Amino acid sequence: MKFEKIESKTVVIAVDNIDTDQIIPARYLKAISKEGLGEGLFRDWRYNPDGSLKPDFPLNQASARGAQILVAGDNFGCGSSREHAPWALTQNGFRAVISTSFADIFKGNALKNGLLPVVAPAEAHTELLRTPGAVVTIDLASQTARLPTGRSFEFPIDSFAKQCLLEGVDELGYMLAQEAAIAAYERAHPSLVNTRSA
Repeated sequence: MKFEKIESKTVVIAVDNIDTDQIIPARYLKAISKEGLGEGLFRDWRYNPDGSLKPDFPLNQASARGAQILVAGDNFGCGSSREHAPWALTQNGFRAVISTSFADIFKGNALKNGLLPVVAPAEAHTELLRTPGAVVTIDLASQTARLPTGRSFEFPIDSFAKQCLLEGVDELGYMLAQEAAIAAYERAHPSLVNTRSA
């Protein structure tokens, strides 16, 4: 799915160092498909031992329905390198996570799976933590996020990851889309092709 601009209310989980085992517990790692992983998102925080919902958890509140942006504390996605973490978030409808920093492996996995990690400056982040449900606009093309107060900030993103998100493809999809250009290059450089195949 192409990521261009989203305007959405936010869900706030104001906790630092949320690791991937909290995002999606290890018992869900047996899954080989993304389908159904949404129910495991923050499973141990969202549910009581008897399987009933904890009404005070942010994702369980009526105001969270339809939210596409999660605002979390510092160092989001630390811990193990499970791809299931961004899968669980996207299966719950999240398109972006805003934090002051992300664990590198989580950030890479998120970008490869259509989830945009947005690094916010401290003041804007504090404002978002204090205003759950605030409507935020994220424009990937301009790499900006706009808050309800009118404050905007720019966020960094790798240029290749940005292009893939804007086109709605993963790395393999991007390479496959270059098939004609690759074939043209090989026709123009037959000696290089023959050398590689020898």
